[in-house]
Amino acid sequence: MRTDLHRHPTSPLTAVRNLGILAHVDAGKTTVTERILYVTGTTHKRGEVHDGTTVTDFDPQERDRGITIFAAAASCAWDGHRINLIDTPGHVDFADEVERSLRVLDGAIAVFDAVAGVEPQSESVWRQADRHGVPRIAFVNKLDRAGADLDAAVESIRRRLHPAPLVVQMPIGAEGDFTGVVDLLRMRSLIWADGIDSAEEGPIPTTLREEALRRRRLLEEAVAELHPSALEEFCAASALGERTLARALRDLTRTGDGLVVLCGSAYRNRGVEPLLDAVVAYLPSPLDVPAVRGGADGAEQERAADPAAPFAALAFKVQAGATGRLTYLRVYSGTLRKGETVLDAGAGRAERVARILRVRADRHTELELAVAGDIVAVVGPKATRPGSTLCAPGAPLVLEAPTVAEPVVSVALEARRSADAGRLGPALARLVEEDPSLALRADPETGQTVLSGMGELHLEVAVERIRRDHGLDPAVGRPRVTYRETVARGVTGLVYRHVKQDGGAGQFAHVVLDVEPLPPAGDGDAATGFVFRSAVVGGRVPQEYVRAVEAGCRDALAEGPLGGHQVTGLRVVLTDGAIHPKDSSETAFRSAGRLGLRAALRACAMLLLEPVAEVTVTVPDDAVGGVLGDLAARRGRVTGSTARSGGTVVTATVPLAELFGYATRLRSRTQGRGSFTARPAGHVPAPGAASDGTALR
Repeated sequence: MRTDLHRHPTSPLTAVRNLGILAHVDAGKTTVTERILYVTGTTHKRGEVHDGTTVTDFDPQERDRGITIFAAAASCAWDGHRINLIDTPGHVDFADEVERSLRVLDGAIAVFDAVAGVEPQSESVWRQADRHGVPRIAFVNKLDRAGADLDAAVESIRRRLHPAPLVVQMPIGAEGDFTGVVDLLRMRSLIWADGIDSAEEGPIPTTLREEALRRRRLLEEAVAELHPSALEEFCAASALGERTLARALRDLTRTGDGLVVLCGSAYRNRGVEPLLDAVVAYLPSPLDVPAVRGGADGAEQERAADPAAPFAALAFKVQAGATGRLTYLRVYSGTLRKGETVLDAGAGRAERVARILRVRADRHTELELAVAGDIVAVVGPKATRPGSTLCAPGAPLVLEAPTVAEPVVSVALEARRSADAGRLGPALARLVEEDPSLALRADPETGQTVLSGMGELHLEVAVERIRRDHGLDPAVGRPRVTYRETVARGVTGLVYRHVKQDGGAGQFAHVVLDVEPLPPAGDGDAATGFVFRSAVVGGRVPQEYVRAVEAGCRDALAEGPLGGHQVTGLRVVLTDGAIHPKDSSETAFRSAGRLGLRAALRACAMLLLEPVAEVTVTVPDDAVGGVLGDLAARRGRVTGSTARSGGTVVTATVPLAELFGYATRLRSRTQGRGSFTARPAGHVPAPGAASDGTALR
């Protein structure tokens, strides 16, 4: 099946779509990916999540757990277009994989469960896509399930995500009798018979004709309200033609002013071909998105998606595979050829590209070159990390790296055998190199290695990788939350003089600091971040030394005075200072900034912060009372409760430290019928967190 709603490509880049599949866990995005690969002829057998036979969930842990853990890339062809797609994780612990994927994508398919509608992680990935300005279309999946309701799912999208849904299909049949869709643009039916992979096109069934006309009218009115050209035609003719409607839908999708909504059942292979047609028709090509911007020689510079421009690419994923160390790249401009040497612009290091690979999960096809708009993997770079920019040596450019969330849960690790002690450190370092959302440090009190991540599951997966990939079996401590420290009451005019004389040139730096807390973030959340400002007048501290003081202050934030936790939520003002004509240097002022802020923090009233999570619990009606009592016992603050078919959905804010073991407790209280999801919701003051550091140390 094909559509004539899109423009025929006139440039190779217009025939490329780089898109991601986004959803809450269990909404069916991996099944959608599998059906896309099957329908496009990329695979010849439909992979199933429950059988562990999917293409993109190829890691043993993904197949064992039945969830997507690592973002997996695949490439396929549809109607003369090449589609590079990334199947992203839906579990909140792996949100960093989604963040790095969204940074390099031009569009996305947001998958929603037709029964549950918008779920907690649906909101999280939606906000991530908003931050990156990624255009989306929506696919309401699982219409064959009991309780499926397209209109209710669309209403939840409107209410919780706040886009303007533009529903271009309506289902034929309900729940188990769902057999196809009505295409409201071309006013036709598409029906998938059992055992038949392709749709049979025909007229709209007589019983649905009136409803289809009503929905088509609603679609035209909604589009006319949002699109000026469509409004002109609608006012003149009281209707919109197919071409005008398609063109307006494309424009509204790419500007983010409207959300095209399709529906189907990926598991039963119903609705996938129209979804692919919509990808080609509405989502942008690399030429339709703004040129990438980056820093070059201290100034901002644009690089257009032009194969003839200087080469520039962003590394968004690093993976150790059977073929070697794979570095996944989004090529933004220029052409990369096998065997070329490129510059890692951030590190100032040359890297040779030995091989270029077109990726299909864990399978690869050799390429001679990659051009602007491509998503490929390369073999050869030895030290490139996620977020690094690779570019032409003669035209350096540094692209903005994806943001990395702060870890909230930690475990202590140590080798069980002395023979393994020397291998554990390098194995962990390699793990952190591949996954920037993991952090590694040594506990100064116990000497243990502490691994921090985004949640219990994240750390479980990381430890299991150490066992499987490196043959190590480390002893693992109990998970502990990662606390933060902040300033409750600041100090003004703290003077710190750094003087060091040990032969030869000495060190001299004099700084005066004010420290104050940042305003609260609202809703009880503590302020986060760090702000530095200089109020020095008369040139008493030169600008290069001011920058050194700021760098030193940032160094001091790594360990606070309460318990050695990271410090956040404060503003530091450099109010005065002095220099020595011979002994002052950037090194001296950086030391003064670090040691001066540490002294200031010891003089401040400090507050310990603990991470909290927004928890959504779905339980049978007869178990609500017990669940609410349990949440209260865990210091949870219930924020809402809504009825849903067959149960109740309770939302609450709960300290992360109280959620360890909650899954087992919930199953016990609900006889296995309850489920919950949790996502980070910031930090709040810990109870009894005294400024002398005695609490929760």
